[in-house]
Amino acid sequence: MRFIRHRLLWTVLIMLLGTLLCMLLASQIALRTSLQQEGQSVQRQLGLYAQALLQRIDRYRTLPEVLALDSQLKEALSHPLTATEVDLLNRKLEQANGASQASTLTLINLQGKAIAASNWRETHSNVGADYSFRPYVQQALANGSGRFYGIGMTTGVAGYFLSKAIFGNDGSMLGLIAIKIALQELESEWQLSPDTVLATDSHGVVFLASKDHWRYRLLHPLTAQDVQEMEATRQYADQRLQPLQYRIDRVTGEHTKLTQFSEPRLERPVLWQSLALPNLQWQLHLLHNTDSSLTASRWAGLAAAGLWLTLSLLVLFIRQRQRMAALRQRSRQELETVLHQHAQELRTAQDGIVQAAKQADTGLSRSLQHLPQGVVVVDPELKLVAWNSRYVELFRYPPELMRVGQPIEALIRHNARRGLLGKNDVEQAIQRRLEHLRSGSPHLHESAKSDGTVLEIRGNPLPEGGFVTSYADITSYKNAARELRSLADALERRIAERTRDLDAARHDAEEANRYKTRFVAAAVHDLLQPLNAARMFSSLLRSHLHDDASHRVAESIDGALAAQDSILNSLLDISRMESGQLEVHIRDFALGPLLQVMQHNFGIIAQSRGLRLTAMDSHYTIRSDEALLRRILQNLLSNAIRYTPQGRVLIGCRRQGEQLRIEVHDQGPGIPESLQREIFEEFRRLGEGHGEDRGAGLGLAIVERLGKLLGHEIGLRSLLGRGSVFWVCVPLAKAAPLTAQNTPAAIVHEPEQDAPLQGASAWYVDDDAPSCTATAALLRRWGCEVLFAGGPQAALDAATPQSAPQLVLLDVRMGNFHGPDLYPQLCERWQQSPQVILVTAEHNIALRRQAAEKSWGFLLKPVRPAALRALISQMLLRNRL
Repeated sequence: MRFIRHRLLWTVLIMLLGTLLCMLLASQIALRTSLQQEGQSVQRQLGLYAQALLQRIDRYRTLPEVLALDSQLKEALSHPLTATEVDLLNRKLEQANGASQASTLTLINLQGKAIAASNWRETHSNVGADYSFRPYVQQALANGSGRFYGIGMTTGVAGYFLSKAIFGNDGSMLGLIAIKIALQELESEWQLSPDTVLATDSHGVVFLASKDHWRYRLLHPLTAQDVQEMEATRQYADQRLQPLQYRIDRVTGEHTKLTQFSEPRLERPVLWQSLALPNLQWQLHLLHNTDSSLTASRWAGLAAAGLWLTLSLLVLFIRQRQRMAALRQRSRQELETVLHQHAQELRTAQDGIVQAAKQADTGLSRSLQHLPQGVVVVDPELKLVAWNSRYVELFRYPPELMRVGQPIEALIRHNARRGLLGKNDVEQAIQRRLEHLRSGSPHLHESAKSDGTVLEIRGNPLPEGGFVTSYADITSYKNAARELRSLADALERRIAERTRDLDAARHDAEEANRYKTRFVAAAVHDLLQPLNAARMFSSLLRSHLHDDASHRVAESIDGALAAQDSILNSLLDISRMESGQLEVHIRDFALGPLLQVMQHNFGIIAQSRGLRLTAMDSHYTIRSDEALLRRILQNLLSNAIRYTPQGRVLIGCRRQGEQLRIEVHDQGPGIPESLQREIFEEFRRLGEGHGEDRGAGLGLAIVERLGKLLGHEIGLRSLLGRGSVFWVCVPLAKAAPLTAQNTPAAIVHEPEQDAPLQGASAWYVDDDAPSCTATAALLRRWGCEVLFAGGPQAALDAATPQSAPQLVLLDVRMGNFHGPDLYPQLCERWQQSPQVILVTAEHNIALRRQAAEKSWGFLLKPVRPAALRALISQMLLRNRL
């Protein structure tokens, strides 16, 4: 008994220790995995914050350079100024500052004194202040340009200062122009994030923060040289710099740490991710909440504990069954041994031993007393021969009933009177048991008593006649099995509940993904509206500019709008692919004409950058979607040209069995092997491209998605310093195409004179006011008479038979109005059907097909003015014919 208690205690201890150990290991593994995954997500998010910060600064970078070329500013710095001249300079800087939406523009002479500023009207004006001690002044006077972040000495408002030296016509330095960029709007955008975003300078001072109480904190103590430098430049004025108090619990990556902050206090540890901005000598930091990782760790620990307990109970159940089986086997062997001995004795003594047993006062057998089962032996006449005390205890027989020679029928009837044989026909049950004993058939079955005791009854015939029956109490085994079955049922219910929870979570994730896709499509559509107006205004701006510097600024604006247009169209393509709206038309076509088109379109771009584009001729016929394959090759060629500083770019193909591999070779810097998988992710780009055209990091992401959509394998190989090869595998056509090869689309040449547009009347219907204003002005400059430019309801109100135009430019989605449905209503009021051009931001194939069937024009926003003028001319000429 003592040994059993010790064994039970050790079993419980092993189960508890195993449970704790499994919980600890599983939670730590889950925490480490979750933190690594969140660290990667935080790194991408931090990269987006860095990109937004750099873009905000780059927006104003060219303004000082443009103003440094202004002849009026040069003249002002070359001689003492009168009050009238200072006033004119202040107003000029004020006007320039209002156009750029910067914080302050200041003109400074060689002595560091501000002689004019855009904030001259304010109480705290920069005019007359001495800024010679400021680093951005000293850097511009020494190196030609400077940059510096600090709190303004005059206004008391922090900002980022950019300065550019102004040189006279003889090359001598006259002074400098400085621009102050306020970054408070960027901090306001950071506040929308649930995480804490910080920016620190080279001294480790937090100067930008999404939460106010984190600003002007120190990552580490300042050195004496840092303190002296900051006091000399008065970078942070009189702000008190307080240290951050934190403890790093774990380093989870190269720039990722699990950190506990005590000042400012955070209730839970955060994932601290840092990103260096080398060009600015700043660092961006993001403190990410780790509640989801901790929750996942706890759930993993509980799941591991549950699994350990389940396995432990299963092992105990199996061991118990094995012990019970071994016990029964041992008991059976012992019983068979005893019975064999008795049989030998019976055969030796023959009938005399049985007769002596019948005449004895008691049938208790000492050889059966040590057995845990109850045992009873009857002779061929079904009378008692021997039994043990356990048999008497199990059935609680009275002493006078237990004697040698007593018919077994008397014991059976005694049990029947006590209800142990059931409530059915008792006499039939008694006779059935007696017949079984007479037949001498072995049997094994279980019987449950009214007090809950379960007996295993095993009977065997004796060699010389008679029968021996054993009764084993298996109640504890049955109870343990019942408890194990109950535990297994409970575990199955918990597994079913957890499965339902996982299904619900998966459904929520799918809903969130569908909502995200719809949101991206709607957002890109709305962003294309003002971009369309901007392109129209940009086209109008060229006609009002006369000097080369202004034309270069206008070209920069066009380039920025084109880049923005490319980014938005790429996002829209990704959204269409994710939502399954992008249609695929697979057919057989010749590859040669497509490669010729690629060489024609991109050869001019390559030549403008000093590169040479070579397209190898091909006679193969392939099977693919020609439009989508063209988009893949366009993106690969655009990347190759962008990242090749000098040399040449080649596009060609090589056959591989039943596949044709189209390859694009460049002579760029190459791609490290560690980044060759990441560059196919959204917004992932390398930093070696042209400074003015680095792309948005969406081209290769679209290539990979289009490849999966078409079933074409996409791949690359690259050597650092040698260049890269991107390729796409397409299947060869089984036979030559039945139809003639497509000829390149006819090029619509822009007419030298706008003869079809002169005197033509037009309406422009759009609910975006800037687009209406810009398009109407552009049409009037081309000689068109714009009778109406406004929203859909105003168009219905203004439509009369006398106001019918020759041409209608019509938007598609305008609030509650749909362009194709609005057009018949307008025609009814005009009493005629003029030519119509749909101008929309929706990439809808069904809408484009509808326009083609009705001979309508179709243009996607943002509209290129040249394309709009060509389409209007073509439709007016067709109408005259």
